[in-house]
Amino acid sequence: MKEKLPLSKQISYSLGQFGWSLLSGLVGNYLVFYYIPTEKSGIQVTIPQVTMLGFLTIIGFIMMMGRFADAVTDPWIATLSDRSKSKRGRRISFMQKSAIPFAVFTVLVFWNPIKGESTLNAIFLTATLLLYYLFMTMYVTPFLALLSEIGHTPNERLNLSTYISVTWFLGFAVSSQAPMLWNVFINMGYGKEVSMRMAFSVFAIIGLILLLVPVFTIDEKRYCESVPSELKMIESIKATFRNREFKVFVVSDLVYWLALTIFQSALLYYVTVLLDKPEEMLGFLLIVLGVGSFVFYVPVNFLAKKFGKKKLLAMAFIMFVVAYVYGSFLGKLPIPATVQAYILVFITSIPMAIFGILPNVVIADIAEYDAIKTGIRREGIFFGTRTFMSKIGQMLSMVIISGLLLLKKNGSNEIGIRLTAVFAAVFCVAGLILLLMYNEDKILKGITKEEV
Repeated sequence: MKEKLPLSKQISYSLGQFGWSLLSGLVGNYLVFYYIPTEKSGIQVTIPQVTMLGFLTIIGFIMMMGRFADAVTDPWIATLSDRSKSKRGRRISFMQKSAIPFAVFTVLVFWNPIKGESTLNAIFLTATLLLYYLFMTMYVTPFLALLSEIGHTPNERLNLSTYISVTWFLGFAVSSQAPMLWNVFINMGYGKEVSMRMAFSVFAIIGLILLLVPVFTIDEKRYCESVPSELKMIESIKATFRNREFKVFVVSDLVYWLALTIFQSALLYYVTVLLDKPEEMLGFLLIVLGVGSFVFYVPVNFLAKKFGKKKLLAMAFIMFVVAYVYGSFLGKLPIPATVQAYILVFITSIPMAIFGILPNVVIADIAEYDAIKTGIRREGIFFGTRTFMSKIGQMLSMVIISGLLLLKKNGSNEIGIRLTAVFAAVFCVAGLILLLMYNEDKILKGITKEEV
């Protein structure tokens, strides 16, 4: 067994998560808001706001294409990473090559070559979004596969996943402050769209620096069992899906991401339309959400070791259902709008903490179990296939949410916004049912037996 990763290196690793969470948070929080602007936003329409086939919007179609291409590249990048014989290691070499273009295209997806509404803007967005997702995958998939290799036991992997959950929320919380920064530029005399791009550029530079921290501080050869796989992509994917527990868990995870992405993409609309609050409030809410989740990280870590990960994930699904149903009534309750918002954040913080930590550990455990049974280490393809499935869920969510938000073609319709929360709740119920079919005991007994 390779050397145990010291705490300083664990922190370095987790800072990479901070970086990609910050960059992905910018696109996740603001892309829909930017391209389906409300009447209150002051953002000029740049993509034709029309529908195809009666329900699919142009922006929804573009985002669906981006997510589909992103999903397809996940197993491809994962396989290349598993098979890599780079001197720097199977994972770090990919992270190094992708960091700069990942940061650059995070900003370019918000840049429009033509002023005003134009089909050329739609074409440009399609190209930049596809490249954004490609380079994000090149960083994130090897990064997550690295967790399974530098964490040599289930508890080490759980601790690492806890650390990167902290930095994931830090990145997400920092990205939520973009409205505050772009308002600074607006007060300096810049237009709304230019101010947003300037704010995103500042955050992209910070994100890039964080992406590079693990690249230049972790010696993969020293801490990882980096034995290249000889399996080709299709063979590796087939072998992965022959693992019944992985198959069940990853479909449940797909449904979770479908629900979460719908809710996350609509959150700014909840604030500005349902609660009639300024855009800046989203940043405060996400900071409270991050801090609230952070409070539960240590209890989640402890309870997962005591009761198992499956029970906590099931509880989290139930809490998400409660939160989303509550969210559908925002603005209608007989309490101040600000209080309604903070109640939503409080309800959501616990399941966010659970899902922020445990799914990566479950996948790492399954990958370790598979390696013990087959003698082939394919951590990359397990994480790559998991992200492939999660992005299929996110892709489908873009179709659903863009259709709901454009029922009145300006993103301001109340019924469509409320329906996003209803849809998210229904999908969480489906995810819970699938999760209950996962046999956690089988996986953990197989790993424990090998360690003994």
